[in-house]
Parts: sequence; C-alpha cells; structure tokens
Amino acid sequence: MSRFILSAFADEIDPGLDVQMDVLEQHGISYIEMRGVGGKNITQYSLEEVMEIKRRLDKRGFRISAIGSPIGKISITDDFGPHLELFRHTLEIAKILETRYIRMFSFYIPEGEKPENYRGEVMDRWRRFLEAAEGTGIMLLHENEKDIYGDTPQRCLDLVKEMDNGNMKLIFDPANFVQCDVETYPEAYELLKEHVVYLHIKDAVYSDHHVVPAGQGDGKVKEILESLYKRGFEGFLSIEPHLWNFVGFAELENRKVEASEEDSGPDKFAIAAYALKKLIREVTGEAR
Repeated sequence: MSRFILSAFADEIDPGLDVQMDVLEQHGISYIEMRGVGGKNITQYSLEEVMEIKRRLDKRGFRISAIGSPIGKISITDDFGPHLELFRHTLEIAKILETRYIRMFSFYIPEGEKPENYRGEVMDRWRRFLEAAEGTGIMLLHENEKDIYGDTPQRCLDLVKEMDNGNMKLIFDPANFVQCDVETYPEAYELLKEHVVYLHIKDAVYSDHHVVPAGQGDGKVKEILESLYKRGFEGFLSIEPHLWNFVGFAELENRKVEASEEDSGPDKFAIAAYALKKLIREVTGEAR
C-alpha cells in the first residue's frame, strides 16, 4: 500500500529551529530534511552541538527524514581529501540524528566542458563515499542538480548502475530536471523509477526556469505522484519551496544572489505545503 510521508527543508521557513518546528507543527509535518539551522549547514556543527539539536528535536517529537548535506556539491577539480573528511563527519551526524539517509550530489563540472570527460573521477569519488559508509546502515541518496555530473536522467542512471550498491539510491527532483530542460515525465521518471526512494517536491517552468508551487509548472508532479501511488511507493516527499531567497540560498545554489532573512518566512512555505497536499488529495482521494 502506498504511503506518502511529508518532510521539509525547514530552513526555508526560518533560520531558527524553534520557528521551523512551530510552523511544521501547524502543517501537521513531523519530519525535517535537516539542512540549515541557525543560518549554517548542519554539517558545520560539532557532534556535541548536533547532540543538543537532537535533544531539542526529541523534546518536540520531530524526526529527521534525511541529512540535506552539501556533499558532492563542489567542483570535480577541487581537492577531494577535505571533502571526504566532511562526509565522514556527516555520517556521524546522521547516526546522532537517527536518520537512514544522506542527500548528496555528483560534483560540478567545469563550465563549457563535457561531463563525460570527468566520469572516471566522479565514479571513483562515489566509490570512496560508499566505502566510507559501509557497515553504517546509512543510504546515500543522489539528487539530480543542474550543472553536476548527474544533472540528466541518463547520467543519474549511469551513476547508480556503475555503483551497483544497495546503499546508494536516487532522489527525484522534478524542478531540477525542468531547469535542465529535461522532460520529467515520462522520460526521466520511467528511466529512473526503479532506483528512486525519495522525492524533493518543487516545480518549475521551462521558459525561464523559475520555481513555482507543485502542480503549477512543467514538472508534471501530479503525474509522477499518480504513478508512484499506483506502484505502491512508500517514502518521503520533502517540500523544498525555493519560492524566494532565504538565509544560505546563495551558498546552496552555487550562484550569486541577494539573500536576506526577511525573504524567508512561514507564508511562502504554506503556499508550497498546501499545493502539495492538494495534489496528494487528488491522487489518493484522501483528506490531508
């Protein structure tokens, strides 16, 4: 039986964890894809600080669906050693936060160069990630992202097949595929569906690639949810509004934008949450 479990990138609500939890409670969401707390990424905290964050989450009854890490979101030409150490630190964070998943990427490709030229290095680095995670019970989830090796469904499939490892699966992000001018459904979805265990819910339009609430763009989010529902999918739908700039947006998106605390807020998150809930009701016929 299908089961859609809602989670969210709560740092797009507010930098403060208490406000994040307050707003998510209002929307009946008890999972967080932990990325930003207090204006910095969770991977930048010490293990002792993460333990304190975990205590605060436990007190309010919140759980972590995944670590929204920046692992793999550096250039393929950057030094890998320090990044691998950051990954090992992230594994320890995941253990403390009692989550099974770490969201990851497959490295930015130098502008103007062919991703295929860097395939060997991408695969080598991902093998080292998987070696480091072996025995932890933690699953590494690759997200399709513009300008990285795995920004097309074909290269996402190439990566997951080359790894051939049960501890490596895919996150499907419709908006990111739209921003790469890829057809999300049926093309990307049908190619990748056997490896997808987690979704990021945001939508976008082909014309200028701007992000819109789920169901209001070209990402065919409803069609994807319908297919997942029929297939008996059970997993997380993580709301990632991206409807405005928020603290940390510029760093996360590898681009120069003006990001201010005033741009984030509960109201814009509510738009994204209501849009997804509406689609779920249409797909399942259930009240939510």
